[in-house]
Amino acid sequence: MQGKGLPLSALGTMLFCNIAWAMNVVVSKIAVAGLGVPPLFYTVLRSLAVLMVLFPLLRRIPERLGLVLAIGFAITGGSFGLQFVGLQTASPSAVGIVNLSGAPLTVLFAIIFLGEEVRWRRALGMVLALGGVALAIGAPAPGSDPIGLGFAFAGVLVGAFASVFVKRLEVGAVTLQAWAALASLMVMLPGTLLLETGQIAAIRAAPLAVAGCVLFAGVVVSVGAHSAYFRLFQRHDANLIVPLTLLTPLLTIAFGTWLTGDAIGWPLIVGGVLALAGVAIIVVRPSRKLFKWQLMRPKL
Repeated sequence: MQGKGLPLSALGTMLFCNIAWAMNVVVSKIAVAGLGVPPLFYTVLRSLAVLMVLFPLLRRIPERLGLVLAIGFAITGGSFGLQFVGLQTASPSAVGIVNLSGAPLTVLFAIIFLGEEVRWRRALGMVLALGGVALAIGAPAPGSDPIGLGFAFAGVLVGAFASVFVKRLEVGAVTLQAWAALASLMVMLPGTLLLETGQIAAIRAAPLAVAGCVLFAGVVVSVGAHSAYFRLFQRHDANLIVPLTLLTPLLTIAFGTWLTGDAIGWPLIVGGVLALAGVAIIVVRPSRKLFKWQLMRPKL
């Protein structure tokens, strides 16, 4: 692992990852709101896309398979499904800010379950981040429903809770994506059949557009961007990589404004600034109980 500054190739990879993660929120909004794809069904399609690429990784069954499936589902299908439900009525920009709550929530759960010690600087960061997100949810911009943002926050909450237990799994990050996709499919397929309608109609109405959204979310983001992100951790200092992920919410706001016409009000701007400042404080402080990627971990 290199200890000096990041080379241009690594910076380029991180730029690609940030663009992919930010666009994923916008693309998901287009899928579930613009194209009318039921959110749980969209989660199923995304999981199928991931499995198409990573299926060979399922040949070796990991230890404590039940725990792997449970945690994998929580940080993927469960978290994604709630966010997709929220994106039916919430704007991508506001959801991008809400996603920043993942870092302080992860630290909070680490305090409760792992005995993580937090000094005043990180405590201040947690307060700023959660306060900024609360402002974005409580006073959303026009066109962004507080209920939708509540679902998005619930998705972050589920993912943050499960992520603190990832260190207990003896499975690689990319392999975990494969098992997580399988777990999501096992839960979300019955879920969409029981709770949703109009799945086939949505595909028939715009088959190419739906396929494009699914392939982007499953292959480009989950397989491509996330795998590249984890490879950087094997080669470079995490303290150089994790702060760069703060570019994602800024790009999400930019893409949301450009592609879906998000209205950016003062509560979202102020809340976003507070949340970014708080998360920046959190990610630069050392942690003994958590992997760095868990603090600003994009969902698998």
